[in-house]
Amino acid sequence: QVQLVESGGGLVQAGGSLRLSCAASGRAFSINAMAWYRQAPGKQRELVAQISRDGIANYADSVKDRFTISRDNSKNTMYMQIDSLKPEDTAVYYCNFAIRRLPTSTYRDYWGQGIQVTVSS
Repeated sequence: QVQLVESGGGLVQAGGSLRLSCAASGRAFSINAMAWYRQAPGKQRELVAQISRDGIANYADSVKDRFTISRDNSKNTMYMQIDSLKPEDTAVYYCNFAIRRLPTSTYRDYWGQGIQVTVSS
C-alpha cells in the first residue's frame, strides 16, 4: 500500500512563507509526475504546480514567481516553497503522485490527505 503524507502547513501572515512537503511511503517502483492542488472553501480543486520526473515544472498563473515546486527522487518526496503569501492562497493543499507500484503495473494517481494553509491579512 502506498500513502502520501503532507506536512508544513499552518497559519501565516500575508507576505510570509511556508514550505510544504509530501512524502510517499510504501512500495513504489516508479513515480512519474508529481503535483500540488488546492481547494479553497466553496471552490473547485485547482492545479497549482506540477513537476515531471526530470524536474520540469509548470505553475498556475496565480502562483508564478511566488511558488517553487521541487522533488527529491531518492526520497520519493516533493516540496513546495511558498513565498509572498496572500489571503487568497488560503486553501487545503493536496499532493498528487503518479505511481507505478510494480514493474508490470500501470501508473495510477495517489492523493495525500490534504493540509490546511491559512493566510491572515
